[in-house]
Amino acid sequence: MALETEKRFRLLTLDELTSKVQEYLPDADVSLLRKAYYFSHEAHCSQKRIEGTPYIDHPLSVASMLADMHLDLTSIIAGLLHDTVEDTETNLKDIEELFGSDVAFIVGALTKLSRMQFRTQEEAQAENFRKMFLAMAEDIRVILIKFADRLHNMRTLEHLPPKKQKRIAQETLEIYAPLANRLGIGWMRAEFEDLSFKYLNPDMYKNLLKKVARRREEQEGYINEVAQQVRNKLSEHGIPAEVTGRVKHLYGIYRKMQIQKIPFDQVYDVLGLRIITDTKIHCYEILGLIHSMWRPIPGRFKDYIALPKSNMYQSLHTSVVGPKGERVEFQIRTHDMHRIAEEGIAAHWMYKEGGRVLEKDARYIRWLRELIHSQKELKDAREFLEMVKGEVTPEVVYVFTPRGEIKELPAGSTPVDFAYSIHTEVGHRCIGARVNGRIVSLRYQLQSGDSVEIITSPSHGPSRDWLNFVVTQRARTRIKQWIRGEERKQSLELGYRLLETEMRKKGLSPNIIKSDEMEEIAKSFSLKSTEDLLVSIGYGKVSVHQVIHKFIPEEKEEEIVPIRKRGKEVEAKGIKIKGIDNILYHTARCCYPIPGDNLIGFVTRGKGVTIHRSDCPNLGRIAVDDARLVDVDWVIDENKTAQARLYVETVDKPGVLASLSALMSSMDVNISHLEANTTHDRRAHLTFIVEVKDKDQLNTLKNKIASTEGVLNVKR
Repeated sequence: MALETEKRFRLLTLDELTSKVQEYLPDADVSLLRKAYYFSHEAHCSQKRIEGTPYIDHPLSVASMLADMHLDLTSIIAGLLHDTVEDTETNLKDIEELFGSDVAFIVGALTKLSRMQFRTQEEAQAENFRKMFLAMAEDIRVILIKFADRLHNMRTLEHLPPKKQKRIAQETLEIYAPLANRLGIGWMRAEFEDLSFKYLNPDMYKNLLKKVARRREEQEGYINEVAQQVRNKLSEHGIPAEVTGRVKHLYGIYRKMQIQKIPFDQVYDVLGLRIITDTKIHCYEILGLIHSMWRPIPGRFKDYIALPKSNMYQSLHTSVVGPKGERVEFQIRTHDMHRIAEEGIAAHWMYKEGGRVLEKDARYIRWLRELIHSQKELKDAREFLEMVKGEVTPEVVYVFTPRGEIKELPAGSTPVDFAYSIHTEVGHRCIGARVNGRIVSLRYQLQSGDSVEIITSPSHGPSRDWLNFVVTQRARTRIKQWIRGEERKQSLELGYRLLETEMRKKGLSPNIIKSDEMEEIAKSFSLKSTEDLLVSIGYGKVSVHQVIHKFIPEEKEEEIVPIRKRGKEVEAKGIKIKGIDNILYHTARCCYPIPGDNLIGFVTRGKGVTIHRSDCPNLGRIAVDDARLVDVDWVIDENKTAQARLYVETVDKPGVLASLSALMSSMDVNISHLEANTTHDRRAHLTFIVEVKDKDQLNTLKNKIASTEGVLNVKR
């Protein structure tokens, strides 16, 4: 019931826990259970909970909850010991010697990675969840004990500071509640949600609590009347069944109000009826009788018996216009279905030792196995955690493959999500889809009952645009991995070309790139290999000049050359400086002048003449003394080149950088330096330093870049 989240459970004593376990495990080794209790009590003897109670109260409460779920003795013992390694001087070797390898494995899986250093709390949380999921796939008892641990902490959350309350409640709502739902443990999911709701939105929680209590008081008589009419009808037809009232839990009501944008008064299924019978056939017979008594509401019938949810949930749901025109919702199921609906995956391990997933039950956690397989490809645990959140979403649609197999996908899924659920390569090669025999957009949102056929092409690859509409974390992760792989290949090729060109210019052999010396240089940049260094050059994270300086440390970023005396004019590298003898000069890096530009020189004491374009904005700030300005002109030499800088803005998608590089290469323009950055609005900002003959060649290059697909803007 919804209001059960308000109750507090009396703490059991050891004797009461032992008796509770013996009720369903009469042959249990209670001496081992007592030994575990005293071991935990001794380990935590100096510790107290924040509310001031002895710490042993917590593991005892966890063990009691596991006994209520009728789990095996190993689970109960692990529940008593679950905090000993993390919070005391106990180690796993002690646990294994005293209580066996299974208990040690579970306790180890529940122990946080506290000895590892993490940059952020988010990273630590993600790594701990990854560890727990890996263990959970091997032994399902890990997550069941963790659920009990978290639920007891949530029941005593009022003793923590408000900031910590909200953080723990948010984590519970985002991860534990949907995970409990995915595993079919309905009562636990409801309590997780209601307790989280209580701390995240306390005003709304209190408001709904009062309104539900008031409606329950107002409608209890009505519900009892409807229930009695149903009992009489079932008795007439000789169908055995229990008919009871049901109250929707608070967070479920709140979610319905939010999604449908309706006030509480318009939530009609706050109270409902649940009918539990003996066979599946009787479920359908009862459904027919109810529909014969009252008019069913169109669109409100769901058959989860014929199409069970992935968490094993089975039931018939229907809503009718009952007596006095009131809407009434019914859930109809068998006793076994009800047990599964409440206990979920835990029901398959009641009374059993081992915790291992039998092959016939493996389909219930196939999604978990796929998650674990996927996580091997994810270096970032935070990305894995996001994948978990995406996979435990409660709202789903059921669609069919061309062979008639049922696929369960999150609500809002598209044909691309469906394609990746079949196989990664099917997703990568997807170019279109037929839904119910009709060609649809890849953005089409699949509906329950759709039959989906994916059209593929062996030469096709994912588009970055897909990330704007895919729903499943599996599809999102695979697309990102493919894009990163393609970008890395392009950056590797570009980085190699840039470094090779610059090395030839400096008289260095390109063979050095594949040498051990280059591997050492890569490590000096905190990179693992030469390949990583070349990729970083291609991305613009490391400049070619930084690498060259490792070989020629004395080289300067700006080239300063002596000028030969030539009467009243000085000439070098195609530039004439009038009326000044024997002076050094260098071209300015703020404006990169090239042949064809109007030039002006600025005399800097101790540095010679800096050559600027006459329209350089920096001149206005530095040239306050006209006497320090000198006339400068070009001496045209077609065999020489000069460096120019181009800023290019593009859409952020694979292939753009490669296209621009190929364009420049086709025009015999060398790229001497490249920097690349992306923005949150999917734009890429590229800065090229290119070597051109003159301004005409640069203008031609700008025009061709501007007409390239994906380019938004180009300027000097």
